[in-house]
Amino acid sequence: MSPETATPTTAQPAKTVPLRATGIDPNHWYVVASDREVTRQPLGVELWGRAIVLYRDTQGQVQALEDCCPHRLVKLSDGRVVGDRIECMYHGWQFDHAGACVDVPYLGDNQKLPTCRIRTYPVRELDGFIWLWPGELQPGQVLPKPMGLPEWSHLNYIASMTTIDCQGHFSFLIENLMDMYHGHLHQDYQAWASAKLEQLTESPDRVDALYEAQSYYRIDKIWAVAQLFIPAMRKLHPEPLRVSYVYPHWASSLGQEFKIYCLFCPVSATRTRAYLVHFTSLHAFGRLHQLPVGFRQWVKDRMFNAAAKLLEGLVEQDVLMIEQEQRSFEADPHRKGPELNPAIAAVQRLIRSRGQSTTAGLAHE
Repeated sequence: MSPETATPTTAQPAKTVPLRATGIDPNHWYVVASDREVTRQPLGVELWGRAIVLYRDTQGQVQALEDCCPHRLVKLSDGRVVGDRIECMYHGWQFDHAGACVDVPYLGDNQKLPTCRIRTYPVRELDGFIWLWPGELQPGQVLPKPMGLPEWSHLNYIASMTTIDCQGHFSFLIENLMDMYHGHLHQDYQAWASAKLEQLTESPDRVDALYEAQSYYRIDKIWAVAQLFIPAMRKLHPEPLRVSYVYPHWASSLGQEFKIYCLFCPVSATRTRAYLVHFTSLHAFGRLHQLPVGFRQWVKDRMFNAAAKLLEGLVEQDVLMIEQEQRSFEADPHRKGPELNPAIAAVQRLIRSRGQSTTAGLAHE
């Protein structure tokens, strides 16, 4: 009898994951909440399919745990905080900040506490926001500092912010933010005009684009801040417009007057949350800088959210477009339109390179 011969096999090529289904790279800091949203009452958030509960302990420190009681697999965010522990609403089981079960109210004298443990997440409170690291940590690993917003506490910047919550993959939002040719959409809000891409650079963790644009705003006098809400005061003039995809977040500046950030929290392949933060610079007002710090802080606090209506209007228009793009993709994933802006292709390459190894199963772990 002749020996059995193995049937030759041909290696199957790896399937290419669609860009609009690519997952996040978990080894980065993501913004899951503003600091004002996290209190002694548990707050449930979601980051790429991971349900997470946030709360403050008795020292005011933010804790982040898996939002799932291991007893009956219900949400801990529906429970309450008792001292430094979080308590499940269903049976009253309590867990400490390390995720260990530390109390069961009906535990028998002959019973031991369950050894089950829920996952905890590294979390940092920085510049008005809660930054969370969803990746697996190696023993002894030292995490980098979150990107942060240096203008948040700086007395020379007035902050405004709004939230973005859209039914679409995060790639649609970052492409929107990096594509300054879409100023046509925002003509009613006079954000910028006549953008022209002048320079584009790429690195493993970021894409930087420099546009020349026409700005409607020049904040060179203290009363000029009123341009944010009085359109008649605005006049076009050329300014450099810089936008950067600093994975996984976005940062930009328009001339010397404005800096804007978008802090990402991708919820799933079809939903994205983010915080859009706008800073108006007061650097041009030399006399203001000579005034007492307390007064300058009062001005900063008093003018907080001066540009909120402008941001909300821009977001409403952008979300309308992003959700239409998502629906079009779902109707026909293979249909693609022509793209003329090289910055978009650069952004897509970065999304693919950072997300390729994490796409499969991340949302279902």
